[in-house]
Amino acid sequence: MANGWAQDGAVQDQIDDTVSDAVSAARARMPSGESARYCAICGDDIPEPRRRALPGVRTCVPCQSDRDANVRSAGINRRGSKDSQLR
Repeated sequence: MANGWAQDGAVQDQIDDTVSDAVSAARARMPSGESARYCAICGDDIPEPRRRALPGVRTCVPCQSDRDANVRSAGINRRGSKDSQLR
């Protein structure tokens, strides 16, 4: 059921766009190429199973976990203000 000027399915379209944007951003952050033998941050060995599982990896698990914890999302606000809808 649409509200006001919104078309039917507008909310689902916003959800689909948000998920699609998040998937695209995650894929862009994926490493590629040949894996490093040593971590680019701490210099420790990167285990062979990790290098096989994730081609292009540059960091060990503890360093990557620290980096992932510090990632901040600059998401898009897809909800228009009510004032802009009244104009």
